[in-house]
Amino acid sequence: MARVALDKKAKDVLILGLKGLTIIADYFVICSGESTTHVRAIVEGVEERSARAGTRPLGVEGLNYSHWVLIDYGDVIVHIFEERTRNFYDLEKLWMDAERIPLGEYGDE
Repeated sequence: MARVALDKKAKDVLILGLKGLTIIADYFVICSGESTTHVRAIVEGVEERSARAGTRPLGVEGLNYSHWVLIDYGDVIVHIFEERTRNFYDLEKLWMDAERIPLGEYGDE
């Protein structure tokens, strides 16, 4: 999912390892789009790639306004923000104890 976001020109793509910190998910993928239109394009890319792989999200939230779209795949939750919204909520600071996983270590997702 992180690679798909990069393919769609997402900014500041980050993977947080959450194992042992929460039961919500094992990983967060966090990225930004330059506008709500860009956010929607990233969302469409992630959903399309996961559908081709036979994976459907458990839920999608925030697509109507596209300032912060959350796609829940169970063990992985993808957060796609419009830049200003990401700066406001600052999930990276909230999850500062989470492991930062370099994109090359996460495989093809």
